[in-house]
Amino acid sequence: MAYTHMAAVYDQLMAETPYGKWLDWVEQAWGEQNRPSHVIDLGCGTGTVAISLAKRGYRVTGVDLSAEMLAIAYDKMRREQVDVSWVEQDMRELSLTPADAVISLCDSLSYLTEEEDVQETFRRVFSQLTPGGLFLFDVHSPYKILHGFGDATFTYVEDEVSYIWQCFCDPLRTEVEHQLTFFIRQPSGLYERVEEEHWQRAYQPIQLMRWLTDAGFSDIKLTADFLDLPPHAESERLFFAARRPKD
Repeated sequence: MAYTHMAAVYDQLMAETPYGKWLDWVEQAWGEQNRPSHVIDLGCGTGTVAISLAKRGYRVTGVDLSAEMLAIAYDKMRREQVDVSWVEQDMRELSLTPADAVISLCDSLSYLTEEEDVQETFRRVFSQLTPGGLFLFDVHSPYKILHGFGDATFTYVEDEVSYIWQCFCDPLRTEVEHQLTFFIRQPSGLYERVEEEHWQRAYQPIQLMRWLTDAGFSDIKLTADFLDLPPHAESERLFFAARRPKD
């Protein structure tokens, strides 16, 4: 599911997102001895993480399904005066120059709501990595889908943008439908109403680990909530590290 109308206000809505924690996590996972030369940021959105990595000296390719998000990422890159390659591509069809690291952060993979799509993405990432390369990603946990979103309604009110965010949960599929209604202030001072729908699904950790193994990955590590600890029953965000074996 690609962001369209939401792309224009995404960075404003995500202003408090702890991107620094994700950056710290990926660099700690790589370590000084295994610092990658080329990183693919899968589901890069408006490019915040990709641009930050480029500023730290990495060669980065940002991949996203949304042309609107990538256009904003390109403008941000120009302002920051760094170089990132941007590619509009479905992660289920990933096909680029091989890289020695692939990341997919901020629960991008949770937008894959069919099991076969997750499995195909894992296979694509595996084939995209050079031997020894590391795949790092995070997803919503089943607990987060069922209890963090559930059937809740959230609101946000500011001068430039406001929204009503309604969640409708399918507990049998651990899937949530996000119905978003935005009110975006225009130069005239009037507000434009736009609507988007998004779906996210959580999978059991053991399923994801099995699909990673089936795709060929090894050395799979699972932690939760930005801590170097295994998940517990109420963990909200699952973090995975998986390596393509060396030939």
